Amino acid sequence: MNKELIIPLAHKKETTGALLRRIFLVEKLNNPFGFGLLLVLGLAIAVIVALFGMKAGLLAIIGMIGLPVVYGVVAYPRFGIIVYLSMAYLIMWLFKLGVDFPLGTLMDGMEGLFILSLFIKQKRDKDWSIFKGPVSTMILIWIGYNLFQIANPTAESRLAWVYTVRTVAVVMVMYFIFLYYITTKAFIRIIFKLWIGLAFFAAIYAFKQEHIGFFPFEDAYLHSDPGIELLLFIGGVWRKFSIFSDPVAFSYNMVTASLLCIGLMTGEISKIKRAILGFLVVFFLLVMLYSGTRGAYVLIPATMIMLTVLKYNKKVLMIVGIAAIFIAGLIFVPTSNQTLYRFQSAFKPSEDASFNLRKMNQKRIQPYILSHPLGGGLGATGEWGKRFAPYSYLANFPPDSGYVRIAVELGWIGLFLFCMLIFTILKTGINNYFIIKDPELRSYCLAAILIVFALNIGNYPQEAIVQYPSNVYFYLVTAMITVTLRIDKQQNAIADARK
Repeated sequence: MNKELIIPLAHKKETTGALLRRIFLVEKLNNPFGFGLLLVLGLAIAVIVALFGMKAGLLAIIGMIGLPVVYGVVAYPRFGIIVYLSMAYLIMWLFKLGVDFPLGTLMDGMEGLFILSLFIKQKRDKDWSIFKGPVSTMILIWIGYNLFQIANPTAESRLAWVYTVRTVAVVMVMYFIFLYYITTKAFIRIIFKLWIGLAFFAAIYAFKQEHIGFFPFEDAYLHSDPGIELLLFIGGVWRKFSIFSDPVAFSYNMVTASLLCIGLMTGEISKIKRAILGFLVVFFLLVMLYSGTRGAYVLIPATMIMLTVLKYNKKVLMIVGIAAIFIAGLIFVPTSNQTLYRFQSAFKPSEDASFNLRKMNQKRIQPYILSHPLGGGLGATGEWGKRFAPYSYLANFPPDSGYVRIAVELGWIGLFLFCMLIFTILKTGINNYFIIKDPELRSYCLAAILIVFALNIGNYPQEAIVQYPSNVYFYLVTAMITVTLRIDKQQNAIADARK
C-alpha cells in the first residue's frame, strides 16, 4: 500500500507585535519571560531602596507603572480616558493624602498624550468632519481668546497666565478627545457607571466625616491655617469637603452626580435600577447639605424647572410638584439645626451678610470691567494674583463668582464669549434632545443638559468650572450632547439600510 508523503509545513514566524501581545495581553506574563521580568524588576527595586531610600523606590515603582500607562493612553485611548476621569476625580484627595508628586503636571501630560494619539489616528483615517459643529467652533474661539491673553497689555503678570491657562483653557481640549473616542453606548455606560461609583465613594467619605469625624491628616489640614478655620468652621460645625479641595467643589459634584442619576432615571430602565438611582439621588443630596455651600442648595430646584420644560408630562409634573412642596417645607420650618438653617438662608439672600458683601464688591468692580475690555489678565485675581502680582489692583479682589472672575480677568469681551459658549452648548443640547430617537441616548443627553445648566447657574455664586474634577467633567457632558446624537444617527442609518 502506497503511503502519502506528508511534508510538515514550517511554522509561521511570530511578529514582534504579536509576540508582545501574546506575552503581555493573552498570557498576562504567566510564562517564563514574565517570571524572569518580575524577578529582575523586584531585585532592581530592592537595590534602589537599599542604596537610595524608600522615596527612590516609590519613584521607581511609579515609573514602572507609568510606562505601561503611557503606552495604554496612546495605543488604547479609551483606557486612557477611564484613567484620566478617575484621576480628575481623585487628584485633590491624593494631594491631601500627602502624595509628593506633581499630579497636575501628570494630568497635563495625559492631555498631551491624548492629543498625540489623536493625531496618530488622524494621520491614518484623515477625517476631521467629526469635529465640526457650533459647540466645537465656540470652544476653539474661547481657547484662542485665552491663549491671546498672554499678550494682554494690561496684565500684571505673565506667570499668572501660565499657571491659570492650564485649568481654564488647555483642559478644554479634552472636549475634542471625548468627542472623538466616545463612539458607542457601551462606552458611555462604562463612563457613567465610573462617575456614579466615584461619586458614591465621595458621598460615603463625607458621611464618615460628618458622623465619625475627620482623619488625622484632615484634622491637621483644618488647623494648619487660621484662614481655613475661619472659612470652614461656621456655627460650631465644620463644613465637609469629602475627597475634594473644598466644600464648594464637594457640593457641586454631589449636585452633578444627582442630576446624572435623575437624567438616567428618565430612560427605559428596570424598576430595580430606577430605585437604586433614586436612592443615590437622595443620598447625594443629603451629604451635599454637610458642605454648608448655599450656592449649591438652589441648583436642584432651579434645574428641576429645566427638566419640567424638557420632559413635560404628568409623571414629571407630579414628582417635581411633590419635591417643590417638600423643599418649601424645609425652607420655612423653624429649626435650630445649623445645617438646615444654612440651607434655608440660601433662599433668603437679602438676609445674608455674605451675599450683600458680594453684591457690594461686584458693584465696586464694575467701572474697572467697563474700562478694560480685555480684562486685567488671566490669573490676575485669587491665589495666582496674590503670588505673582501682590501689589496690583486685582490681586486682593475676591471675585466669589465664575462670571465675575471672567469679567475681571478677561474683560467684557471675554464675558460675552463665555456666555455665547454656554448658550451654544445648551441650545445644541436641547435641539439634539428632541431629535434623538433612542430612549437610552435621550436620557444620556438629558442628563448632560441638566448638568451643564446647573453648573452654569452655580458659576454665578461660586467658581464652578475651574477646579478638578468639574473642569474635566463639564467638557465630558458637553461632548456627550454631540456624541449621543451622532450615535443615534448611526443607529438609524443602520436600521434604514436593513429595511
